Formats: sequence, C-alpha cells, structure tokens
Amino acid sequence: MRKFDTKVQHLKYKVLREVARQAWNDTLLDNLLDIPKIIVPGNTPTMRCCVYKERAILGERVKLAMGGDEENPNVIQVIEIACDECPMGGYEVTNACRGCLAHRCEDVCRFGAITFDYQHVAHIDKSKCKNCGACAKVCPYTAINCRRRPCENACKIKALHMNENKAAAIDNDKCISCGACVYQCPFGAITDKSYILNVIDMIKKSDHNKNYKVFAVVAPSISSQFTYAKLGQVVSGLKELGFHTVVEAALGADMVADAECKELAEKGFLTSSCCPAFVDYIEKSFPDLLPYVSHNLSPMAAISKYLKEHEDAPCKVVFIGPCTAKKAEVRKESVRPYVDEAMTFEELQALFDSRDIDITQLQEDVLDNASYFGRIFARCGGLSDAVAEGLKENGITNFELKACACDGIEECRQALLKKKVNRLDANFIEGMACVGGCIGGAGCLTHGEKNRTEVDKYGKEAMEKTIRDAISMLK
Repeated sequence: MRKFDTKVQHLKYKVLREVARQAWNDTLLDNLLDIPKIIVPGNTPTMRCCVYKERAILGERVKLAMGGDEENPNVIQVIEIACDECPMGGYEVTNACRGCLAHRCEDVCRFGAITFDYQHVAHIDKSKCKNCGACAKVCPYTAINCRRRPCENACKIKALHMNENKAAAIDNDKCISCGACVYQCPFGAITDKSYILNVIDMIKKSDHNKNYKVFAVVAPSISSQFTYAKLGQVVSGLKELGFHTVVEAALGADMVADAECKELAEKGFLTSSCCPAFVDYIEKSFPDLLPYVSHNLSPMAAISKYLKEHEDAPCKVVFIGPCTAKKAEVRKESVRPYVDEAMTFEELQALFDSRDIDITQLQEDVLDNASYFGRIFARCGGLSDAVAEGLKENGITNFELKACACDGIEECRQALLKKKVNRLDANFIEGMACVGGCIGGAGCLTHGEKNRTEVDKYGKEAMEKTIRDAISMLK
C-alpha cells in the first residue's frame, strides 16, 4: 500500500515512526543510538555509498525528528552530510553549440566569462560567470542551459545558496518556511523539524483527557489525504491516538471569512492573513505593505482561540495539516497562547503506525462542523470565494470585491509588486505560498490535481451550506 509520493518521504516517515514508537514506550533515550540500525539493519547499503554514511545521515534525521537545532529558529533545516550529490549547476554550454561566427554570447557577456576553443565552441568560466542568463537568451541554438539544483529551483524567493562546502544553506532572513525545497530535494537533505515528541508528551500527560482535553484541529485539505481510508476512519484514528475531539480548521475559516469581508469593506484594500508563509513573505520582502495585511488570525488560530476561551475545562490544541510554515506560526507571540503545537499529515501517518493503528479497520466517526466555504479555503481561490459569500451574507452591497487569487509565491510576488507601485487592479490579494494552495503543502502525503477535486467534493458534503449557518453552531 503506497501512502507517499516519494521514497524520500517514506524514509522520513520511518524515522518519525520509530522515534514516536520509542517515545510512547518511554524508551527513546535508551534506544536513541540504535534507531539508525533499526531502520538500516545489516551491512548492505540501500541508498548511499556505504551503510555507515547512511546511518550517520539517519542519526541527523533522528535529531530533526526530535526537534532539531534549538539555536536555529527556522523550522526548515539542512542536513549537510546528506547534501553532497548535486552538481553546483549554473549556466553551461551544451553540445548543441555549433561554433557559429556571430558569437552573440560573447558580445552580450559583460563579465568576460565566454571564451572559445580551437573548434570555436563556447565555454563558460565559472569564476567569472554571474549567472545573469544574458548569453542563454541570445544563443540562436539555445545551446546554453541553466542547470540549477532542485532546491534552488524550488525556492522562488532565493533564500537558498551554496556554502563553502558546496552544500545547501538557508538564509533565514529570506526563508518563509513554505517547505518547497523540502519536497523537491531528491536526497531529502532539506527537511522540516518535527515536534511530535511535544504532541506525544501532551497526550500522555493528559491521562486520557482527564487532566485536560487535547483537541485536534485538522486542516480541510485532510479530505485529499489518506486516500487508502475513509475520512471518518481518520477521525476515529485520531481519537484512538488519544485526542478528545477532532475539530475542523474550516470552521475557523468560516469565522475568518465572516470577519475579513467586513474588514475589507471598511478598509477598501486587504491582503489575506491565512497563509503564514505569505504573511512572512510580506514581513520580510514587502514591509511597506504590512498595514494592508488582514488583522484577523488564521483559521487555525481563530478556532483554537475559540476553544481556549470557551471550553469549561482546560484544553490543549494541536493543529494537523499540510503546512510546514504552521510550525513557525504557532511560535509567534500572537498565536502561541491558542495553539500548543502543529504537525503535518506525514507526521500523523507516522503517529498512527507508531501505535499500530490500522485506520482502515476502524469504524467511521463524523467530522462535520464547517460550511462549504470554510472547507474550500484549502485550495487556491477558495478564500476569495468565501469572502465574496461573506459580503453577500452580511448584506454588504456597497462594496464590489475584485480579488486577485495568487497561486504560489511567484504569483504573490507579482501581485505585491504591482500593489507597491499602485498598478494592481484588485482590492483583495489572496496569497497562497504553495502552488494549488494548502493542498500543495510540503507536509502532504500526496500531491496532484485530484486533491483539488477532493476538496471541492468534501466542501459540498458539508451539512452547513452557508457561513452564517456554520458560525451559528458556535453559539
């Protein structure tokens, strides 16, 4: 039964599962050094040059599964020992070069990086090349190509560079923790820190929810995950793990849509605050536009705040979704009081299996406390549709929504640049750092077009058909 897109994800899962299993049994510290040998037994390497290097890398993965480097605030971290197989890349001349007479590549290069051999074939001096791409643009044979590392290609905000050891390094001043590099790295050398030990500790100390209740707030994109089981079985699995109640983050999305449409009508222009990577991008790259960011909490934080303030007994809240940036969001001062921890769908699968919970054998439980509009927040354009519905339901007829739904951080950048110079023909920017929206998050088990279809189908199954109907349940 294939549960993941790639073998890299599967390896990451095996480490998380074993760390979690030892933690449940209170044997983690005793067996910590044995985990790499448990995952790669014997003396035959399965992935690297030798079994010893495999285990050394697995040792680093174990550290990340236990929270990673505490001195590094970024939730995305590089395993440097694992990052040694990719070529440095940059612009290269291929064998398509015909040694033409025009030498346009040489003429356009302002750095003197282009030379020719005795056969008149072009060569690029890497010590002089600035990777501007001018030569590639003018070559009539398209013989000059840019070969970049997968992580660099994935990072559209240029937060990745190569250090002195030719390994990937992350610029924390630019990184928005979206995790695009995590999913695209073919060797799994870049990964997100895991805080599942905090979740396990939280569940164990609740003493079967007697000392306090532990709530699982699940992202609506869960509908496109765990495709081998039914959603109701996933809900049952969460309760089997020890969670008291499973609540939809989509209900928080309903709350946000209702409040955000009013804020938008009042201010005249707004950017969404639901995607933490998008908000982080504005903070780091477009600080002048910060006043336009919605003052509403994200759906995760909104519903968690409600739970903390309205539960009779003390409670803890764990968010479960597709997003690595949520792990950074829950550590913000504005969110920390409401959400105790965040984890991904990858980590949830590891938790299920660490307790030998086969969710396909469980009875179906019910998850139904949000509207169609709250649930479609999971995909690009869903938030804009929900805000339009919010305006309609609140009777705000004197304001016309002109939404710019940005699918991925590149489209976000274009929209923000246009707004910065007052050339954006829109009054609302829906920013989604991941292509496709939350369904494209780095912490998903699977990625693909079917995910959008599943989210829309899931939305139509909602008992509550309007935002107002969903919010009324809170009262």
